[in-house]
Amino acid sequence: MNRRELTAIGFMTFALFLGAGNLIFPPLMAQQAGDNWLLAIAGFLVTAVGLPALALLILSRLPSVEHLAAGLPKWMDRSFWMLIFITIGPAFALPRAVTVAYEMGIKPFYSGNGLLLFSAIFCGLTLLLALKPGQLVHYIGKVMTPALILMLTALTLFALFNPLGDASEAIDTYQKTPVINGLTQGYMTLDALAALVFGWVIINAVRTASASKPESSQRNITVIIAIYALLMSLCYLSMGYLGATSSDIAANASNGGAILAAYAVGQFGFVGKVMLAVITLLACLTTTVGITTANAHYLKNTYGVKFALSAAGISLLTAIISNVGLETLIQVSLPLILILCPMAIALVMVVVLLPNKSTNGKRTISKSQTFTVTIAALFGTLDAFMIVGKLPSSIMEFGQQWLPLFNENLSWLMPVIITMFVFKAARQLSQNQQAETASAQ
Repeated sequence: MNRRELTAIGFMTFALFLGAGNLIFPPLMAQQAGDNWLLAIAGFLVTAVGLPALALLILSRLPSVEHLAAGLPKWMDRSFWMLIFITIGPAFALPRAVTVAYEMGIKPFYSGNGLLLFSAIFCGLTLLLALKPGQLVHYIGKVMTPALILMLTALTLFALFNPLGDASEAIDTYQKTPVINGLTQGYMTLDALAALVFGWVIINAVRTASASKPESSQRNITVIIAIYALLMSLCYLSMGYLGATSSDIAANASNGGAILAAYAVGQFGFVGKVMLAVITLLACLTTTVGITTANAHYLKNTYGVKFALSAAGISLLTAIISNVGLETLIQVSLPLILILCPMAIALVMVVVLLPNKSTNGKRTISKSQTFTVTIAALFGTLDAFMIVGKLPSSIMEFGQQWLPLFNENLSWLMPVIITMFVFKAARQLSQNQQAETASAQ
Protein backbone atom coordinates (compact mmCIF):
# COMPACT_ATOMS: atom_id res chain seq x y z
CA MET A 1 0.00 0.00 0.00
CA ASN A 2 1.27 3.45 -0.86
CA ARG A 3 0.97 6.52 1.34
CA ARG A 4 -2.14 7.77 -0.47
CA GLU A 5 -4.00 4.49 0.07
CA LEU A 6 -3.00 4.41 3.74
CA THR A 7 -4.26 7.96 4.21
CA ALA A 8 -7.53 7.19 2.43
CA ILE A 9 -8.28 4.16 4.63
CA GLY A 10 -7.24 6.16 7.71
CA PHE A 11 -9.72 8.87 6.68
CA MET A 12 -12.36 6.21 6.10
CA THR A 13 -11.78 4.79 9.59
CA PHE A 14 -12.17 8.25 11.12
CA ALA A 15 -15.38 8.86 9.16
CA LEU A 16 -16.91 5.50 10.12
CA PHE A 17 -16.57 6.35 13.80
CA LEU A 18 -17.57 10.01 13.44
CA GLY A 19 -21.33 9.90 13.80
CA ALA A 20 -23.45 12.85 14.85
CA GLY A 21 -23.31 11.61 18.44
CA ASN A 22 -19.54 12.01 18.45
CA LEU A 23 -19.93 15.61 17.33
CA ILE A 24 -22.49 16.61 19.95
CA PHE A 25 -21.04 14.74 22.96
CA PRO A 26 -17.89 16.85 23.63
CA PRO A 27 -19.42 20.38 23.34
CA LEU A 28 -21.92 19.82 26.15
CA MET A 29 -19.33 18.14 28.36
CA ALA A 30 -16.82 20.95 27.77
CA GLN A 31 -19.42 23.64 28.46
CA GLN A 32 -20.23 22.00 31.80
CA ALA A 33 -16.51 21.52 32.57
CA GLY A 34 -15.89 25.22 31.91
CA ASP A 35 -12.33 26.23 32.78
CA ASN A 36 -11.52 22.55 33.46
CA TRP A 37 -12.52 21.51 29.94
CA LEU A 38 -9.01 20.41 28.91
CA LEU A 39 -8.78 18.04 31.88
CA ALA A 40 -12.22 16.62 31.06
CA ILE A 41 -11.28 16.18 27.38
CA ALA A 42 -8.03 14.45 28.40
CA GLY A 43 -10.02 11.82 30.28
CA PHE A 44 -12.54 11.66 27.45
CA LEU A 45 -9.84 10.88 24.89
CA VAL A 46 -8.56 7.93 26.90
CA THR A 47 -11.85 6.04 26.69
CA ALA A 48 -13.45 7.55 23.56
CA VAL A 49 -10.33 7.20 21.37
CA GLY A 50 -7.90 4.99 23.29
CA LEU A 51 -10.29 2.08 23.88
CA PRO A 52 -11.51 1.85 20.25
CA ALA A 53 -7.94 2.15 18.94
CA LEU A 54 -6.79 -0.62 21.29
CA ALA A 55 -9.70 -2.82 20.23
CA LEU A 56 -8.86 -2.33 16.55
CA LEU A 57 -5.18 -3.06 17.17
CA ILE A 58 -5.99 -6.30 18.98
CA LEU A 59 -8.49 -7.35 16.32
CA SER A 60 -5.84 -6.78 13.65
CA ARG A 61 -3.51 -9.27 15.36
CA LEU A 62 -6.07 -12.07 15.22
CA PRO A 63 -6.38 -14.41 12.20
CA SER A 64 -9.82 -12.87 11.62
CA VAL A 65 -12.11 -10.54 13.56
CA GLU A 66 -14.51 -13.30 14.62
CA HIS A 67 -11.64 -15.06 16.42
CA LEU A 68 -11.97 -12.51 19.23
CA ALA A 69 -14.69 -14.60 20.88
CA ALA A 70 -13.34 -18.00 19.77
CA GLY A 71 -12.36 -18.87 23.35
CA LEU A 72 -16.00 -18.67 24.50
CA PRO A 73 -18.50 -21.52 24.23
CA LYS A 74 -19.98 -21.59 20.74
CA TRP A 75 -23.45 -20.49 21.86
CA MET A 76 -21.92 -17.59 23.77
CA ASP A 77 -19.67 -16.65 20.86
CA ARG A 78 -22.57 -16.59 18.35
CA SER A 79 -24.90 -14.79 20.77
CA PHE A 80 -22.27 -12.15 21.55
CA TRP A 81 -21.65 -11.26 17.90
CA MET A 82 -25.31 -11.45 16.90
CA LEU A 83 -26.40 -9.14 19.71
CA ILE A 84 -23.65 -6.66 18.85
CA PHE A 85 -24.57 -6.54 15.17
CA ILE A 86 -28.29 -6.29 15.88
CA THR A 87 -27.97 -3.46 18.39
CA ILE A 88 -25.17 -1.56 16.61
CA GLY A 89 -27.33 -1.98 13.56
CA PRO A 90 -31.04 -1.95 12.67
CA ALA A 91 -32.26 -2.11 16.28
CA PHE A 92 -30.53 1.04 17.53
CA ALA A 93 -27.54 2.76 15.95
CA LEU A 94 -28.71 2.80 12.32
CA PRO A 95 -32.23 4.23 12.87
CA ARG A 96 -30.82 6.69 15.39
CA ALA A 97 -28.29 7.92 12.81
CA VAL A 98 -31.06 8.38 10.24
CA THR A 99 -33.24 10.26 12.71
CA VAL A 100 -30.41 12.51 13.89
CA ALA A 101 -29.46 13.24 10.28
CA TYR A 102 -33.05 14.34 9.63
CA GLU A 103 -33.40 16.36 12.84
CA MET A 104 -30.12 18.27 12.40
CA GLY A 105 -29.69 18.19 8.63
CA ILE A 106 -33.18 18.67 7.19
CA LYS A 107 -35.65 19.82 9.84
CA PRO A 108 -34.04 23.26 10.39
CA PHE A 109 -34.98 24.06 6.76
CA TYR A 110 -38.32 22.24 6.51
CA SER A 111 -41.32 22.70 8.78
CA GLY A 112 -43.33 19.69 7.59
CA ASN A 113 -42.93 16.01 8.44
CA GLY A 114 -40.63 14.59 5.81
CA LEU A 115 -39.00 11.81 7.84
CA LEU A 116 -40.61 8.99 5.83
CA LEU A 117 -39.33 10.26 2.49
CA PHE A 118 -35.96 11.23 3.96
CA SER A 119 -35.40 7.82 5.59
CA ALA A 120 -36.22 6.07 2.31
CA ILE A 121 -33.77 8.24 0.36
CA PHE A 122 -31.07 8.12 3.04
CA CYS A 123 -31.28 4.33 3.47
CA GLY A 124 -31.37 3.90 -0.31
CA LEU A 125 -28.17 5.91 -0.66
CA THR A 126 -26.63 3.92 2.19
CA LEU A 127 -27.50 0.67 0.42
CA LEU A 128 -26.11 1.94 -2.88
CA LEU A 129 -22.75 2.72 -1.29
CA ALA A 130 -22.72 -0.47 0.80
CA LEU A 131 -23.29 -2.64 -2.29
CA LYS A 132 -19.95 -1.44 -3.60
CA PRO A 133 -17.65 -2.36 -0.68
CA GLY A 134 -14.64 -2.24 -2.96
CA GLN A 135 -15.36 1.45 -3.56
CA LEU A 136 -15.83 2.37 0.12
CA VAL A 137 -12.29 3.67 0.43
CA HIS A 138 -12.85 5.87 -2.61
CA TYR A 139 -16.28 7.24 -1.68
CA ILE A 140 -15.66 7.72 2.03
CA GLY A 141 -11.88 7.99 2.39
CA LYS A 142 -11.14 10.09 -0.68
CA VAL A 143 -14.32 12.13 -1.19
CA MET A 144 -16.66 12.48 1.78
CA THR A 145 -14.14 12.53 4.63
CA PRO A 146 -11.90 15.29 3.19
CA ALA A 147 -15.03 17.43 2.72
CA LEU A 148 -16.10 16.69 6.29
CA ILE A 149 -12.63 17.52 7.68
CA LEU A 150 -12.51 20.75 5.65
CA MET A 151 -15.79 22.02 7.10
CA LEU A 152 -14.89 21.02 10.67
CA THR A 153 -11.52 22.75 10.26
CA ALA A 154 -13.18 25.95 9.03
CA LEU A 155 -15.53 25.98 12.01
CA THR A 156 -12.66 25.35 14.42
CA LEU A 157 -10.31 27.96 12.96
CA PHE A 158 -12.96 30.66 13.14
CA ALA A 159 -13.65 29.68 16.75
CA LEU A 160 -9.93 29.89 17.61
CA PHE A 161 -9.40 33.31 16.05
CA ASN A 162 -12.83 34.69 16.85
CA PRO A 163 -14.17 32.92 19.97
CA LEU A 164 -17.75 33.81 20.84
CA GLY A 165 -17.17 33.66 24.59
CA ASP A 166 -14.89 32.56 27.40
CA ALA A 167 -14.86 29.38 29.47
CA SER A 168 -17.13 29.76 32.47
CA GLU A 169 -16.76 28.21 35.91
CA ALA A 170 -17.10 24.42 35.95
CA ILE A 171 -20.20 22.86 37.45
CA ASP A 172 -19.77 20.93 40.68
CA THR A 173 -18.87 17.48 39.32
CA TYR A 174 -16.28 18.91 36.92
CA GLN A 175 -14.72 21.03 39.66
CA LYS A 176 -13.91 17.97 41.78
CA THR A 177 -13.06 15.22 39.31
CA PRO A 178 -12.94 16.53 35.73
CA VAL A 179 -10.69 13.74 34.44
CA ILE A 180 -12.82 10.96 35.95
CA ASN A 181 -15.98 12.52 34.54
CA GLY A 182 -14.28 12.78 31.16
CA LEU A 183 -13.32 9.11 31.31
CA THR A 184 -16.92 8.17 32.05
CA GLN A 185 -18.33 10.35 29.27
CA GLY A 186 -15.87 8.88 26.78
CA TYR A 187 -16.84 5.37 27.82
CA MET A 188 -20.50 6.27 27.24
CA THR A 189 -19.85 7.05 23.56
CA LEU A 190 -19.80 3.22 23.24
CA ASP A 191 -17.18 3.49 20.48
CA ALA A 192 -15.27 0.59 22.04
CA LEU A 193 -18.27 -1.53 21.07
CA ALA A 194 -18.52 0.08 17.64
CA ALA A 195 -14.84 -0.79 17.05
CA LEU A 196 -15.76 -4.48 16.96
CA VAL A 197 -18.32 -3.75 14.25
CA PHE A 198 -16.13 -1.47 12.17
CA GLY A 199 -13.22 -3.87 12.58
CA TRP A 200 -14.87 -6.13 10.00
CA VAL A 201 -14.78 -3.33 7.41
CA ILE A 202 -11.44 -1.69 8.23
CA ILE A 203 -9.28 -4.78 8.69
CA ASN A 204 -10.75 -6.51 5.63
CA ALA A 205 -10.08 -3.37 3.56
CA VAL A 206 -6.45 -3.25 4.67
CA ARG A 207 -5.83 -6.95 4.15
CA THR A 208 -7.39 -6.79 0.69
CA ALA A 209 -5.26 -3.77 -0.27
CA SER A 210 -2.15 -5.46 1.18
CA ALA A 211 -2.79 -8.81 -0.54
CA SER A 212 0.34 -8.52 -2.68
CA LYS A 213 2.49 -7.94 0.43
CA PRO A 214 0.71 -9.63 3.36
CA GLU A 215 3.75 -9.18 5.61
CA SER A 216 3.10 -5.39 5.58
CA SER A 217 -0.54 -5.73 6.58
CA GLN A 218 0.02 -5.33 10.33
CA ARG A 219 2.21 -2.27 9.88
CA ASN A 220 -0.38 -0.70 7.57
CA ILE A 221 -3.18 -1.32 10.07
CA THR A 222 -1.12 0.28 12.84
CA VAL A 223 -0.53 3.39 10.71
CA ILE A 224 -4.25 3.59 9.87
CA ILE A 225 -5.24 3.31 13.53
CA ALA A 226 -2.77 6.10 14.33
CA ILE A 227 -4.37 8.31 11.63
CA TYR A 228 -7.83 7.60 13.05
CA ALA A 229 -6.69 8.33 16.62
CA LEU A 230 -5.03 11.61 15.62
CA LEU A 231 -7.99 12.88 13.58
CA MET A 232 -10.56 11.86 16.17
CA SER A 233 -8.56 13.43 18.99
CA LEU A 234 -8.27 16.70 17.06
CA CYS A 235 -12.00 16.59 16.34
CA TYR A 236 -12.87 16.06 20.01
CA LEU A 237 -10.49 18.82 21.08
CA SER A 238 -12.06 21.18 18.54
CA MET A 239 -15.62 20.33 19.58
CA GLY A 240 -14.56 20.67 23.20
CA TYR A 241 -13.17 24.14 22.58
CA LEU A 242 -16.41 25.19 20.90
CA GLY A 243 -18.36 23.96 23.90
CA ALA A 244 -16.06 25.58 26.44
CA THR A 245 -16.39 28.99 24.78
CA SER A 246 -20.15 28.76 24.15
CA SER A 247 -21.57 29.90 27.48
CA ASP A 248 -22.45 33.37 26.08
CA ILE A 249 -24.30 32.16 22.97
CA ALA A 250 -25.75 28.84 24.20
CA ALA A 251 -25.97 29.14 27.97
CA ASN A 252 -27.48 26.10 29.72
CA ALA A 253 -27.89 24.22 26.44
CA SER A 254 -29.67 20.89 26.81
CA ASN A 255 -27.50 19.10 24.24
CA GLY A 256 -24.36 19.50 22.16
CA GLY A 257 -26.33 19.86 18.95
CA ALA A 258 -27.83 23.13 20.18
CA ILE A 259 -24.33 24.40 21.05
CA LEU A 260 -22.94 23.54 17.60
CA ALA A 261 -25.95 25.11 15.88
CA ALA A 262 -25.60 28.33 17.88
CA TYR A 263 -21.85 28.48 17.19
CA ALA A 264 -22.19 27.79 13.47
CA VAL A 265 -24.87 30.47 13.05
CA GLY A 266 -22.94 32.87 15.28
CA GLN A 267 -19.82 32.53 13.13
CA PHE A 268 -21.26 32.19 9.61
CA GLY A 269 -24.96 33.08 9.79
CA PHE A 270 -27.17 31.12 7.37
CA VAL A 271 -24.07 29.64 5.70
CA GLY A 272 -23.11 28.17 9.08
CA LYS A 273 -26.55 26.62 9.40
CA VAL A 274 -26.09 24.96 6.01
CA MET A 275 -22.53 23.90 6.88
CA LEU A 276 -23.65 22.19 10.09
CA ALA A 277 -26.42 20.40 8.18
CA VAL A 278 -23.94 19.07 5.61
CA ILE A 279 -21.49 18.02 8.35
CA THR A 280 -24.25 16.11 10.13
CA LEU A 281 -25.55 14.44 6.97
CA LEU A 282 -22.05 13.35 5.92
CA ALA A 283 -21.15 12.11 9.41
CA CYS A 284 -24.34 10.06 9.66
CA LEU A 285 -24.07 8.71 6.12
CA THR A 286 -20.50 7.43 6.54
CA THR A 287 -21.55 5.75 9.78
CA THR A 288 -24.65 4.06 8.30
CA VAL A 289 -22.67 2.81 5.31
CA GLY A 290 -19.99 1.35 7.58
CA ILE A 291 -22.45 -0.35 9.93
CA THR A 292 -24.56 -1.75 7.08
CA THR A 293 -21.46 -3.11 5.34
CA ALA A 294 -20.15 -4.69 8.55
CA ASN A 295 -23.52 -6.32 9.30
CA ALA A 296 -23.74 -7.72 5.77
CA HIS A 297 -20.16 -9.06 5.95
CA TYR A 298 -20.93 -10.76 9.27
CA LEU A 299 -24.09 -12.45 7.97
CA LYS A 300 -22.28 -13.57 4.83
CA ASN A 301 -19.21 -14.95 6.63
CA THR A 302 -21.08 -16.58 9.51
CA TYR A 303 -24.39 -17.74 8.05
CA GLY A 304 -23.76 -17.68 4.30
CA VAL A 305 -26.40 -15.02 3.57
CA LYS A 306 -25.72 -13.19 0.32
CA PHE A 307 -24.15 -9.79 0.91
CA ALA A 308 -26.62 -7.89 -1.28
CA LEU A 309 -29.63 -9.59 0.31
CA SER A 310 -28.55 -8.91 3.87
CA ALA A 311 -27.56 -5.30 3.09
CA ALA A 312 -30.95 -4.69 1.47
CA GLY A 313 -32.78 -6.26 4.41
CA ILE A 314 -30.83 -4.19 6.94
CA SER A 315 -31.49 -0.97 5.00
CA LEU A 316 -35.21 -1.75 4.75
CA LEU A 317 -35.47 -2.48 8.48
CA THR A 318 -33.58 0.71 9.26
CA ALA A 319 -35.92 2.81 7.11
CA ILE A 320 -38.99 1.29 8.82
CA ILE A 321 -37.68 1.52 12.37
CA SER A 322 -36.58 5.12 11.82
CA ASN A 323 -40.27 6.02 11.43
CA VAL A 324 -42.01 3.88 14.04
CA GLY A 325 -41.26 3.50 17.72
CA LEU A 326 -37.67 4.67 17.80
CA GLU A 327 -38.00 5.97 21.35
CA THR A 328 -39.40 2.64 22.50
CA LEU A 329 -36.61 0.78 20.72
CA ILE A 330 -34.03 2.99 22.38
CA GLN A 331 -35.53 2.20 25.77
CA VAL A 332 -35.35 -1.53 24.98
CA SER A 333 -31.96 -1.53 23.23
CA LEU A 334 -29.98 0.84 25.43
CA PRO A 335 -29.70 -1.51 28.45
CA LEU A 336 -28.50 -4.30 26.15
CA ILE A 337 -25.86 -2.06 24.57
CA LEU A 338 -24.71 -0.90 27.98
CA ILE A 339 -24.30 -4.56 29.00
CA LEU A 340 -22.51 -5.52 25.78
CA CYS A 341 -19.98 -2.69 26.09
CA PRO A 342 -18.28 -3.95 29.29
CA MET A 343 -18.43 -7.49 27.88
CA ALA A 344 -16.61 -6.33 24.75
CA ILE A 345 -13.96 -4.37 26.66
CA ALA A 346 -13.44 -7.26 29.09
CA LEU A 347 -13.08 -9.69 26.18
CA VAL A 348 -10.46 -7.49 24.51
CA MET A 349 -8.54 -7.20 27.79
CA VAL A 350 -8.62 -10.90 28.61
CA VAL A 351 -7.63 -11.94 25.08
CA VAL A 352 -4.48 -9.82 25.48
CA LEU A 353 -3.61 -10.84 29.04
CA LEU A 354 -4.80 -14.45 28.91
CA PRO A 355 -4.65 -15.58 25.27
CA ASN A 356 -6.36 -18.85 24.44
CA LYS A 357 -4.13 -21.77 23.50
CA SER A 358 -5.70 -23.75 20.68
CA THR A 359 -5.00 -27.43 20.20
CA ASN A 360 -4.01 -28.49 16.66
CA GLY A 361 -5.94 -25.52 15.25
CA LYS A 362 -9.20 -26.72 16.84
CA ARG A 363 -11.52 -24.54 18.87
CA THR A 364 -10.93 -24.78 22.62
CA ILE A 365 -12.96 -23.09 25.31
CA SER A 366 -11.00 -20.77 27.59
CA LYS A 367 -12.27 -20.84 31.17
CA SER A 368 -10.55 -17.56 31.98
CA GLN A 369 -12.10 -15.75 29.02
CA THR A 370 -15.55 -17.24 29.57
CA PHE A 371 -15.58 -16.46 33.29
CA THR A 372 -14.22 -12.92 32.80
CA VAL A 373 -16.86 -12.06 30.18
CA THR A 374 -19.58 -13.52 32.40
CA ILE A 375 -18.45 -11.34 35.32
CA ALA A 376 -18.47 -8.30 33.02
CA ALA A 377 -22.00 -9.14 31.91
CA LEU A 378 -23.30 -9.53 35.47
CA PHE A 379 -21.84 -6.30 36.81
CA GLY A 380 -22.48 -4.49 33.53
CA THR A 381 -26.16 -5.34 34.00
CA LEU A 382 -26.12 -3.42 37.29
CA ASP A 383 -24.60 -0.39 35.59
CA ALA A 384 -27.04 -0.57 32.68
CA PHE A 385 -30.14 -0.68 34.84
CA MET A 386 -28.81 2.11 37.05
CA ILE A 387 -28.20 4.32 34.00
CA VAL A 388 -31.77 3.81 32.73
CA GLY A 389 -33.21 4.25 36.23
CA LYS A 390 -34.54 0.71 36.66
CA LEU A 391 -32.33 -0.48 39.54
CA PRO A 392 -34.13 -1.22 42.85
CA SER A 393 -33.17 1.15 45.65
CA SER A 394 -31.86 -1.67 47.88
CA ILE A 395 -29.39 -2.79 45.18
CA MET A 396 -28.50 0.85 44.52
CA GLU A 397 -27.58 1.37 48.16
CA PHE A 398 -25.53 -1.84 48.19
CA GLY A 399 -23.65 -0.81 45.05
CA GLN A 400 -22.89 2.67 46.34
CA GLN A 401 -21.51 1.24 49.57
CA TRP A 402 -19.57 -1.79 48.38
CA LEU A 403 -18.79 -1.56 44.66
CA PRO A 404 -15.87 0.65 43.54
CA LEU A 405 -16.73 3.07 40.69
CA PHE A 406 -20.44 2.24 40.99
CA ASN A 407 -21.47 5.90 40.79
CA GLU A 408 -19.30 6.29 37.67
CA ASN A 409 -21.21 3.44 35.93
CA LEU A 410 -18.05 1.31 35.97
CA SER A 411 -18.80 -1.16 38.75
CA TRP A 412 -17.84 -3.99 36.36
CA LEU A 413 -14.22 -2.81 36.00
CA MET A 414 -12.68 -3.88 39.34
CA PRO A 415 -14.36 -7.33 39.42
CA VAL A 416 -13.11 -7.95 35.87
CA ILE A 417 -9.55 -6.87 36.75
CA ILE A 418 -9.57 -9.03 39.90
CA THR A 419 -10.89 -12.01 37.92
CA MET A 420 -8.16 -11.68 35.31
CA PHE A 421 -5.50 -11.25 38.00
CA VAL A 422 -6.63 -14.47 39.73
CA PHE A 423 -6.59 -16.45 36.49
CA LYS A 424 -3.24 -14.94 35.48
CA ALA A 425 -1.72 -15.88 38.84
CA ALA A 426 -3.17 -19.39 38.63
CA ARG A 427 -1.81 -19.84 35.10
CA GLN A 428 1.64 -18.62 36.13
CA LEU A 429 1.67 -20.92 39.15
CA SER A 430 0.70 -23.89 36.97
CA GLN A 431 3.46 -23.06 34.47
CA ASN A 432 6.04 -22.80 37.27
CA GLN A 433 5.00 -26.16 38.70
CA GLN A 434 5.22 -27.77 35.25
CA ALA A 435 8.70 -26.27 34.75
CA GLU A 436 9.84 -27.57 38.13
CA THR A 437 8.48 -31.04 37.38
CA ALA A 438 10.18 -31.08 33.97
CA SER A 439 13.52 -29.97 35.44
CA ALA A 440 13.27 -32.60 38.19
CA GLN A 441 12.86 -35.32 35.57
